[in-house]
Amino acid sequence: MGVKVKFWKGAWWVFLNHGGRRKAKRIGDRETALKVARRIRERIVAGDLRLAPSDDDTLESYASDWLKSLPGNLKASSVSFYGDNLRRHVLPLLGQKRIGALTRADCRDLVTTVRAKGLKLNTVRGIARTLSALLSQAVEDEKLQANPALRLGRYLRRGDEPTTEIHSFRADETERLLAIAREHFPRWHSWLLCALRTGLRAGELLALQWVDIDWNGRFIVVQRNIVRGLVTSPKSHQRRRVDLSIQLAEALLAWRRSQQAAWLKKGKDLPDWVFPSRTGTALEERNVRHVFTRMLTKAELHARRVHDLRHTFASLLLQAGAPITYVSKQLGHADAAITLRVYAHYLPDPSRKDVDLLDTQPSATPAQPEPPVRALEPSELEEMFGESGEPRWNRTSNPQIKSLLLCQLS
Repeated sequence: MGVKVKFWKGAWWVFLNHGGRRKAKRIGDRETALKVARRIRERIVAGDLRLAPSDDDTLESYASDWLKSLPGNLKASSVSFYGDNLRRHVLPLLGQKRIGALTRADCRDLVTTVRAKGLKLNTVRGIARTLSALLSQAVEDEKLQANPALRLGRYLRRGDEPTTEIHSFRADETERLLAIAREHFPRWHSWLLCALRTGLRAGELLALQWVDIDWNGRFIVVQRNIVRGLVTSPKSHQRRRVDLSIQLAEALLAWRRSQQAAWLKKGKDLPDWVFPSRTGTALEERNVRHVFTRMLTKAELHARRVHDLRHTFASLLLQAGAPITYVSKQLGHADAAITLRVYAHYLPDPSRKDVDLLDTQPSATPAQPEPPVRALEPSELEEMFGESGEPRWNRTSNPQIKSLLLCQLS
């Protein structure tokens, strides 16, 4: 225990070791540092110096207050993301630790523990990002001197984990799935077709309303998202316009007419949601996943996620030759490079030698082939050259043919 004044890195510092905690404060000049050190010693003797946090300053209690301050500053989906990661992974391991006593080793232990659970690498990175965001706020509130969860990248590298694969549907599988939905799940056929023809995220499909559809222009304005039951803005706050195919537009119009008739029988107005529940509210994610799993089982297709319908939309468009910039815009990616990185293997076959297209094309009227050479008959030769062998129409006789002597004198 003690208070020391030292000159370090070009300035005077006060170093304190008290109650099992260490602190350092850069003061500037020597006289001021000595005065600060003297006041600290006086407070220690008087028992008035409290450096250790109170019993309430655990990571769990601080995280609870932090989460309460987030709504209004972050999207509802982000608040839910942080809350889930804290409750499921961070607080069970570190929740009872004093926030001021957290170390780099504690952060590494968290990463090691959640990776040992077999979680996906992106999930682990999200957990580490959540802890880092929490501790950054603690530094700002002077609960910590530095954030021990910063720059954990070296502990978040991919090891033996396989890369995430895309399990999109083939064209024949989509037709089979749509046929199964039309026959056995008629209430879900329009939803499934909309997912396959627009590439909307699962939450964007849940949040789709009739006012978002422009029937004349044949497009949808994506301006809402539902995440964990909360209505929020689309990802990255980006509204976008998604084109409607002719088949989808006709299916949605038919679905709307049937919905109007059904709700009219109940004596109620048509709900705002394009795909409402039986009570007129927005669908729940778990119910959608449950029905989708039943569709796959009925169609005898292996298990996939609802999000793979979005992958199917992109992959089939690219295989059909659509420009990647168009697909990227429909998906709502901020940059076409993202689309290329995810779906590059769905682009047209690279084995084709498209470089041949740059070669100069042959002329439109190819040269006529020369007629074959025909041997002349003796009578034709005599008519052409006469007895001397010289052509009859030659005005100047060939002296070499008629007389060698004349040829020499010429």
